Amino acid sequence: MTSDHSTLVKAARDLLLYSDPETAGLWPRAAALLARQALEIGLDEFWVGNAPGVQKASARAQLLCLPTYMDALTARKADHAWEALSRACHHHPYELAPTAAELYSWIEDVDQVLQRTSGDRADRPDAKGHYPPAAS
Repeated sequence: MTSDHSTLVKAARDLLLYSDPETAGLWPRAAALLARQALEIGLDEFWVGNAPGVQKASARAQLLCLPTYMDALTARKADHAWEALSRACHHHPYELAPTAAELYSWIEDVDQVLQRTSGDRADRPDAKGHYPPAAS
């Protein structure tokens, strides 16, 4: 994981760990935004090394392409985390902000996806089209 990813993920985690009266009510969306930004930057860098040009597509389109380049579990984690974090970034009337536990789970998923995508090239399928399992 690059230092940009690490910095953003650490900042998101720090918002969960340290309470500050100045961030009351703001920290859930701020943490979600930082984690989503880390994921999007990581995906952009992944595509530059694995399928140049895909990084220019929308994040949704990039996530749709991801299972072709890595194992399905990691691709699903990336998709779920991005969707959940995107929802959490926006204020919706009559909807509560995500809890610290939900945010922590999504940030952990982002961290795992970034670790998986940070290699020079993604794991490629074998001759039968099977991908190696994701490291837990």
